[in-house]
Amino acid sequence: MTDIKSSKTTFTDTTPQGETFNLLLAGRNRWAMEQLIKAGVKDCTPSDTPAPRWAAYTHNLRSFGVPIETANEKHKGPYPRTHARYVLRAQVKGGAH
Repeated sequence: MTDIKSSKTTFTDTTPQGETFNLLLAGRNRWAMEQLIKAGVKDCTPSDTPAPRWAAYTHNLRSFGVPIETANEKHKGPYPRTHARYVLRAQVKGGAH
């Protein structure tokens, strides 16, 4: 049985500028990339796709060259504040999406 945390997946990213590169991701970085791909035009928020450290995962992916936009949105409820909406700005192939 393969441990999902150590299982690595290759992703091929094509940026809006047409640059293509491959990434080998594992663990939560892999999970975050798969969630961004799955979300497509809907985008990802920590509210819709809960995870403990979305900001860290997107920071890591950006450091690898993945273009991800962050938009801050207000939300209501018992603890009104803002949350981030993450938008993948690349075409990505690969992963278990």
